[in-house]
Amino acid sequence: MNVHQRSRRRKAAFILTPILLLFIVFYGLSYGSVPISFQQIWAVFTSADSQPVNEKIIMNLRLPRVLIGLLVGACLAAAGALLQGVMKNPLADPGIIGVSAGGGLAAITAMILFPQLSYLLPMLAFLGAFITALVIYLLAWDKGASPLKIILAGVAINALLGAVTNGIMVIYSDRVQAVLPWLAGGLSGRSWYHLGFMAPYALIGLALTVFAVKPANLLLLGDDSAKLLGQKVELQRFLLIVLSALLAGTAVSVAGLIGFVGLVVPHAFRLLIGDDYRFLLPLSILGGAALVVLADTIARTWFDPIELPVGILLAALGAPFFLYLLKKRRLM
Repeated sequence: MNVHQRSRRRKAAFILTPILLLFIVFYGLSYGSVPISFQQIWAVFTSADSQPVNEKIIMNLRLPRVLIGLLVGACLAAAGALLQGVMKNPLADPGIIGVSAGGGLAAITAMILFPQLSYLLPMLAFLGAFITALVIYLLAWDKGASPLKIILAGVAINALLGAVTNGIMVIYSDRVQAVLPWLAGGLSGRSWYHLGFMAPYALIGLALTVFAVKPANLLLLGDDSAKLLGQKVELQRFLLIVLSALLAGTAVSVAGLIGFVGLVVPHAFRLLIGDDYRFLLPLSILGGAALVVLADTIARTWFDPIELPVGILLAALGAPFFLYLLKKRRLM
């Protein structure tokens, strides 16, 4: 791909992605067991003779769910994009290397053993994800933490955390019913309450990604080249992993174990516009937000009267995409 073609694709992506996101938000607000037209939605937000039933559906059910979906998707996509760049490995999705599993274990432990601490779920999930990332980093350390060793350590830790999570669920099987939908990953029943306790963490994490663009681009040059430019490679890598843990933990605390968003979205944009994080990161954030809201709307409307957990739908979509990339040797 030449420079001119890449520049055109970037411009097109920055124009079309926000437009697509707006259409998907409208789709999420409009469709459900009770369809609501654009005019009716506009009346709700402008208080122009809106019907009480439409106002209740939009303001109490669909709007908070759409906003949570936007934040969850943005956080997961940003975390995936950063991890892939830091580790120079396209498999570095938060769900694959164990970061999400660490946040999930902390959240499940709190929900099963300490339900009175449910309001601290975002902080606990972040701590779980952060401690997991720190352990993976330390296990991979040998005069520096190589990206390959981080991936291998992450896969092993992911398996271990999965075993511990299953063990807790078996031991406390009488309390696990409430956790099962969360394990599948979904936004069912999410409300303004959930948005209120996750939004501060999500917005802070997403705001900090602005400062991650330059170090992520420099790390793409390779450790030796970055050091020659005066960069503290290990410190920058560690800080970016911490930021990824914050983003992934925040998403996990509300939506459960949703996978493949951090793998699929950055890959799609990387193939389209290249590796430059000045463009890749903001587009991944927008694309991740759009993907989760779209998938959640489909999951709750297309299979009526059953509401399919969005994590299952995204896994069904993400796995074939992953295999396609593998077949085309885009993961090598």
